[in-house]
Amino acid sequence: MAHCLTLKKSNCKNCYKCIRHCPVKSIRFSGNQAHIIEDECILCGQCFVVCPQNAKEIVDSTEKVKVLLQSGDPVFVSLAPSFIANYDGVGIEAMREAVKKLGFFDVEETAIGASIVKTEYERILREDKQDVVISSCCHSVNLLIQKYFPGELQFLADVLSPMQAHGKNIKERYPNAKVVFVGPCVAKKDEAERYSDIIDAVLTFEELTNWLTAEKIELKKEIVDNPNSRARFFPTTGGILKTMDFTSTGYSYMAVDGVENCIAALRDIESGKVHNCFIEMSACVGSCIGGPVMEKYHRSPVKDYVAVASYAGPNDFDVEQPEEIKLRKRFDLLLQQKTQPTEEQITAVLHQMGKFKPSDELNCGSCGYNTCREKAVAIIEGKAEVSMCLPYLKDKAESFSDTIVKNTPNGLIVLNDKLEVQQINAAAREIMNIRSASDVLGDQVVRILDPKVFLQVLETGRGVYNSREYLAEYKRFVEQTVVYDRESRMLVCIMRDVTDEQREREKKEDISRKTVEVADKVVEKQMRIVQEIASLLGETAAETKIALSKLKESISDE
Repeated sequence: MAHCLTLKKSNCKNCYKCIRHCPVKSIRFSGNQAHIIEDECILCGQCFVVCPQNAKEIVDSTEKVKVLLQSGDPVFVSLAPSFIANYDGVGIEAMREAVKKLGFFDVEETAIGASIVKTEYERILREDKQDVVISSCCHSVNLLIQKYFPGELQFLADVLSPMQAHGKNIKERYPNAKVVFVGPCVAKKDEAERYSDIIDAVLTFEELTNWLTAEKIELKKEIVDNPNSRARFFPTTGGILKTMDFTSTGYSYMAVDGVENCIAALRDIESGKVHNCFIEMSACVGSCIGGPVMEKYHRSPVKDYVAVASYAGPNDFDVEQPEEIKLRKRFDLLLQQKTQPTEEQITAVLHQMGKFKPSDELNCGSCGYNTCREKAVAIIEGKAEVSMCLPYLKDKAESFSDTIVKNTPNGLIVLNDKLEVQQINAAAREIMNIRSASDVLGDQVVRILDPKVFLQVLETGRGVYNSREYLAEYKRFVEQTVVYDRESRMLVCIMRDVTDEQREREKKEDISRKTVEVADKVVEKQMRIVQEIASLLGETAAETKIALSKLKESISDE
């Protein structure tokens, strides 16, 4: 099945949208990538429809069909009846004209095969008197029963699908013919390969459209009425029932569309409470006109139904009904054997996910699973990872960031672009003598701080780093950094209380100043003393000189 749906790994963003919409949870996550589990997939195409990154791709079979065209054998197109909804205003004749230009021998409506199938359903109800009959036109429904509801396989009508019935019809008329089915379905590619002797290749409407566009072939808006075309109703919900004859009394008839509704109906049958009922089942909501290719690119349920209804005629196609033996189809069990994990294993995984009591199990579905227990089982089976739990990741991230915020010695304040306080930690509250965070959360920052620096950063977009400020109101000195985060549109203010450092610095500066002053005084005093000594010494020297001069003179006189 990997050949029908593939994954572009580079595109997968790990959003889990595919697993949320997968009705049978057949997607495994590993290495932050989604992987389709072939054995469990029913090819409903929902993952292809909902993927926001177009990471899921339907494998293109155009080249395979081009090889068929080169074989020399006549190649027919069996065109699904939903084509009238996909190609607005383009009838079968216009489609035939365009498709023949690609090299096909002819184009016929798959609705011819639908007429054969509905006639066989009528025979089964009339002659076989089977208790419950489930239509087998939809390959995804068939896979659902084969893989997940083995007990209900006995109720699945062992009849070819309209695609196969038409393919056999063409090959009986043209023994060397090749048949290419064109429709809105992914599952038909798998059905063609599982029963490879009937249909040689399958194209989606998108593949055919791209091919026509590449060859510059335009479709004419032209519709020709055909009253023998009641089976054209087949691609709508209840379309099979619209074509059937209800002369078989004692049966209830109902149509169920959407895989979830089909699963609910199968569980009802499983309970043994449903009897004498013919159930038309379609995996797609709206049946084939809601097929994955159409839903992805052309989803207009009311408009599409009107297009089909207005194109369908009141009578059946004029086709020879084959023997019932030629319409038999074998459905094998495709059940996967799984070991049910023990309660201890499930509990252990729940604990890893941070779920220790029932109230912890939110069952939010963000991981893609309906309940936390389902997710735990998927982890045990290797299909999911613990980290896929959004509440778990949120709690883990918040716990980690809270630990940092709460234990950092720095004050932290977060403001929005309206300068309203969004977060404040204990260190910041201590700096500003705020009793509780609730006292300021949501209030303007002007209540607690001068908003000038915040306005400046908001206007310029440039941060202010390690600016020393004095918060006069709180008698605190802080080293302040303010930055603006454009993505979150948040202002972050980090404050380091440097009051003690500042006071220590001021104290040292005061001591230094006083020391200088003392030194100046000492020097001044010393200089004064020196000057006085010098002065005294100067006077004594003069007196001595005078005395000695007089003595000298006296001696000289003598």
